[in-house]
Amino acid sequence: QVQLVESGGGLVQSGGSLRLSCAASGRTFSHYPMGWFRQIRGKEREFVAFIDSSGGLTYYGKSMQGRFTITRDNDKNTLSLQLSSLNSEATAVYYCAARVRLSGAEYGPLSDYAYWGQGTQVTVSS
Repeated sequence: QVQLVESGGGLVQSGGSLRLSCAASGRTFSHYPMGWFRQIRGKEREFVAFIDSSGGLTYYGKSMQGRFTITRDNDKNTLSLQLSSLNSEATAVYYCAARVRLSGAEYGPLSDYAYWGQGTQVTVSS
């Protein structure tokens, strides 16, 4: 069992940047590959970014509006997502998640992630 809490969302003007954070507790954070997902209103939750347990391997979704950088600090049990060059298509609730299952996809489908945070809202004006 691991508890995840996202923070850092808010309102940002088009073209601006935000940094999202995810704080983990309950289990050894460094054992879990981690992912960021987002859910645009009226659409299904979709993959944003993945990072392996050591932080040495990352993957990003293809159809993302803006630039994304996923990082982790295993000493501080935190996961981060840097969002830059944002446009209105980035408006969504962003979730961090811990991967517990292996599948054929490199980053894994939604079903590979057992633990989820409550989400943090990102709103881009325009």
